[in-house]
Parts: sequence; C-alpha cells; structure tokens
Amino acid sequence: MTHVASDPIVSFAGVSLGYGEFTVLEDVNIDVHPGQVVAMMGGSGSGKTTLLRATTGQLPARAGAVRVFGQDIAGLDEKGLRAARQRMGVLFQQGALFTDLSVFENVAFPLREHTCISEHQILERVLETLDRVGLRHAAHLGISEISGGMARRVALARAVVLEPELILYDEPFAGLDPISLGIIAQLIRRMTDALGCASILITHDVPESFAIVDQVFLIGQGQLIAQGTPDQLSASTDAYVHQFLEGEPDGPIAFHYPDTPAFEQWLAGKTRS
Repeated sequence: MTHVASDPIVSFAGVSLGYGEFTVLEDVNIDVHPGQVVAMMGGSGSGKTTLLRATTGQLPARAGAVRVFGQDIAGLDEKGLRAARQRMGVLFQQGALFTDLSVFENVAFPLREHTCISEHQILERVLETLDRVGLRHAAHLGISEISGGMARRVALARAVVLEPELILYDEPFAGLDPISLGIIAQLIRRMTDALGCASILITHDVPESFAIVDQVFLIGQGQLIAQGTPDQLSASTDAYVHQFLEGEPDGPIAFHYPDTPAFEQWLAGKTRS
C-alpha cells in the first residue's frame, strides 16, 4: 500500500455539516493524499454520504473549510466547480449505468462528454480500461446481459476512464456476492496504485475495507471518533470503535432506544384513554 508525502488532494479543516437546522457532523479534520485509499466508515445515518457531498461541492460547510485540489470548494464559481468535478471519478452505490447503452458506450460516455479525442482513440481507451477490470470481451454486451458484479466493474471502468486524480466510492461493496466483492476491493487498490490518485471509500464494510485501505476515518455520534491505519483501529480500546468493528448489538450505540419525556407523555395519554 502506498503512502505519499505530498499536499493533500482533499482536506477537511474544522468542518461542520448539516441540513436545515440539523447538524450532522461537527469539527471534522481529514486529509487524503495522492496514492492513498481511505475509508470513511460509520453506521447508517452517521454522515458518511454527507462527507462525500461536501467533497464534491454539493453541500457547503457550516464551519471550517473543505479544500479539494488545493482550492476552497466553497469559493469556486460554477465554472471552477465544474472543472474540479472533472478531475474526480465517482462510483455510485448502484452503479448508475445507462441501461439502454452497451458496456462499451457506458464507459465511453465520459470521453464523449468531456474530451475531443477521435473515435479510434475512444475505442482504444475504453477497451484498455475494460481490460483493466477484466471485461474487454464484454464490451458489446448490454447492461441487462451482465451480472450485478460485472455491472459494478463496468461502473468502475467508467469512473476511471478519464484517469481522475480523485475517485469517490459510495458503498462500493453493497449487494455483491463474496467473489465479486473481493474483485472490486482489489480493483480499487490496483486502480489507485496504477493512477497514483486518491481514493475515498464511503462504507461500513469492515473486513473488505481493512484489507485494502491505508487510513480509516470512523465517524459517529456527530463527530470524527477515530482515525488511523486498520491495525491501529483494530488495536483501539475505544468502546465505540470496538462495538463498530466487532458488530456488537449493544454498547455506546445502545440496543434500546432511550426513554424520553415525549415517550412518557405519549404513554400516559394511552393509559388514560
């Protein structure tokens, strides 16, 4: 695994994020460097996807600064934001492939949208990229003709065909069988190493992520709870970290929903009726 001493591609400095009056995360500090595979982990609703949306400029920070490619993303105009996003690749949770296009045309789509290269160059680039994910000879197939695991690989090929400097993976292991899951995990590591890019995984899958990542950022209870290498987090004595990694049903995240005055008031109304 690669550790590169360089300026971070993504930097969260004292960042708070939320929606409306609700604050999801406070005082988050994260750096992601070229060559790194980083996992942002946490339970459902902990704010993982919120971090992704802040990275792409979809959600402005309430406090602190989100810097991507050395630029404060909140200060970019529409043209600057578009330029920054073109330096990113995104693998969406369900792939988001165009079902009416072939495997080849799905991967070719970013090249047609964002470059002026020739059809011959598109053919070479797409087939080379599909070969990286083991699907060169599936280029002619329709999306309905391939398995879910293969579709995830097509989506990965589309995300990297422009050779981005930053790749964002939103729950890349969700819904995959064990073989497909292992393939995707190793492809993420290999693509990052080959491109020298930074990769951020939004995930709650512990074994698969720990096998390939350089750094883990664990969020929960509205904050960044722990960070470090997989070995460092595995050795942590923090109760929340231990509960999350071991999948224990009770702990800092309690099994029983807490009693509240609102519940007692509701119950009193029920018992009086």
